[in-house]
Amino acid sequence: MNDFRLPLGTLVEGFIDYVTETFGFLFDFIRVVFDGAYEFVDLLLITPPFWVIVLLAAGLALAARGWKFMTGTIVGLLVIVGVDQWENAMDTLALVLVASLLAIAFSVPLGILAAKSSVASGIIRPILDFMQTMPAFVYLIPALILFRVGVVPGIVATIIFAMAPGVRLTELGIRGVDREVVEAGQAFGASPWRILRQIQLPLAMPTIMAGINQVIMLSLSMVVIAGMVGAGGLGAQVVASLNRIDVSLGFEAGLAVVILAIFLDRLTAALGTGDTPLGRIRNTRKRRAQQALAA
Repeated sequence: MNDFRLPLGTLVEGFIDYVTETFGFLFDFIRVVFDGAYEFVDLLLITPPFWVIVLLAAGLALAARGWKFMTGTIVGLLVIVGVDQWENAMDTLALVLVASLLAIAFSVPLGILAAKSSVASGIIRPILDFMQTMPAFVYLIPALILFRVGVVPGIVATIIFAMAPGVRLTELGIRGVDREVVEAGQAFGASPWRILRQIQLPLAMPTIMAGINQVIMLSLSMVVIAGMVGAGGLGAQVVASLNRIDVSLGFEAGLAVVILAIFLDRLTAALGTGDTPLGRIRNTRKRRAQQALAA
C-alpha cells in the first residue's frame, strides 16, 4: 500500500479557515444582503392571499402562451393550495427567484466577457467545467462554514451550481451573431458598446434566454439540497419525508416542485422565443402600420 498521499483536502481546509478568519466580516455582510433579499421576496409572495398570486401567475401565463397555459397554471397552483404546500412553495419560489437573479447577474456579464476575449474564455471554461462536474453537495460544505445554517448557504450553492449554462449560452449567442452585421455597424462608426447593446445582444437574445431558462431550472433542482442546510420550503419537506419515510408528504412536496418547474420553464421559454400572444399582437400592429405608410 502506498504511503504517499496528496494533502489536497487539508490544503483546501486550511484555505477555508484562512478565508473565514480574514474575511469573516465580508461574508457576514453578504449573508445579511442575501438573507434580506430572500425575506423581501418571500414577504411579497406570502403576504397577499393565495388567490392574488394565482391571478398574477395566470396573467403572466396568458400573456406568455395563451389561455391553455393559463388554465394549466391555475389548476396547478390550486393543487399546491389543496395539498397545503402553498407557503412552502412560495418560500421555494422566493429562493429560486433570488438565486436565479443573482446567477443571471453574474453569468451574463461573464458570458459577454468570454465572447469578447479569447483569453477570458480560455480561463472561464475550465472553471465552468469544474463547477458543473463537482457534486452539488460539495458546495454546501464551504457555504455552511462561511454563511452558517439557513437559507443563505442554499442560495450560494444554487448560484454556483446554476451559473454555468448562463455563461456558456451567452458566449455562444454573441459569438454566433453574423460577423457581417457587426462589421456593418463598425463601418457606420458605432462604438463597441453600441454594437453590443444594439446589435449583438438583441440578435443573441434567444440563445441568452435559453441560458436563463436553464439557470432557473438548475436553481429549482437545487431546492431539495438547499433544504438540507436549513433553507426551508419544499426542499425541507422532501428531506423531512425522507427522514420519516413519509411517502404522502414526499409526493405532495415533490408534486409542488414539479408544478413550479413546469410553470417557470414554459414561461421563460416563451419569453425567450418572443412567440407570445402580446408579441404577435405587437407584430401585427407593426405590419399594419408599415402597410399604411407604404400605401
